[in-house]
Amino acid sequence: MAEIIDTRIEPDRAIEKACAVLSGGEPVAIPTETVYGLAADATNADAISRIYEMKGRPRFNPLICHVSDMAMAEAHVTFDPISRRLAEAFWPGPLTLILPQRSEGTVHALASAGLNTLGIRMPEGFSRRVIARFGQPLAAPSANTSGKISPTSAAHVEADLGAKLKLILDAGPAEIGLESTILKVEDGRLRLLRPGGLDAAEIEALTGLPVERPEAAGATIEAPGMLASHYAPGAAVRLNATDVHTGEALIRFGGKALPGENAAALVLDLSPSGDLREAAANLFDYMKKADASGARTIAFSPVPSEGLGEAILDRMERAAAPRN
Repeated sequence: MAEIIDTRIEPDRAIEKACAVLSGGEPVAIPTETVYGLAADATNADAISRIYEMKGRPRFNPLICHVSDMAMAEAHVTFDPISRRLAEAFWPGPLTLILPQRSEGTVHALASAGLNTLGIRMPEGFSRRVIARFGQPLAAPSANTSGKISPTSAAHVEADLGAKLKLILDAGPAEIGLESTILKVEDGRLRLLRPGGLDAAEIEALTGLPVERPEAAGATIEAPGMLASHYAPGAAVRLNATDVHTGEALIRFGGKALPGENAAALVLDLSPSGDLREAAANLFDYMKKADASGARTIAFSPVPSEGLGEAILDRMERAAAPRN
């Protein structure tokens, strides 16, 4: 089983141990402000292969590379003026930019699934200290079995991948609880490849440009989170529920009770006060609790689509999609 080090108690030992494991070509579970990541040296083909193997992740699904500063990012990708402005405004933070790779960059092609672009992000918090000390970008998808619910705590990681990992860094619950927003600037247009922890409205306010949504699910995979079925629990998922069937687990929103709740296996409320930020932080944790209740179906009540609601609904819809 993995060793777990609390970064709030032993930060220096956590960094040193993480760098030692990473240098050996092994993945480490690291905390970020979005979700916990399964991190490995992005320049090492064997290390990246271990990420795919541990997760059971399709190799056509590219990984996001995490950097500690702009100098590290610029060693591997080329910034256009709009992307640079976005990075300066929102990094460190929950924004991933899809950018052209530099020919002299050392990120291995496995991390980008052979594309000539690379998803890159500067995370906030302890993981950034680990990357700075390691001195290389870390490829880091969410630290869970591919397609399943993303982890927002060290305990989630341990329950899923603990037997496969050497080290989990524990910094407490993830602050945001949703993966990063993924954006690609193309011919001066802003394309949203995955809604996430940064509201698209903030991007539009900064740039003065509209953020274009994906045309359809199942399009060419340019970034993580674009598979039609993703973030899925073991139970079936029913969306926009206005009542509760006997034995279902209910995840509701805004403190609004639904008819039939008294016959539910479990009732959870993403945010009794209707706060979308609180709802985003609770989403994956509550999905895991509902899945663990033994209910065959998880019912979600409606959630508003504005702001972070767009990303919450995206995760719900992919969780409910038909599964291979």
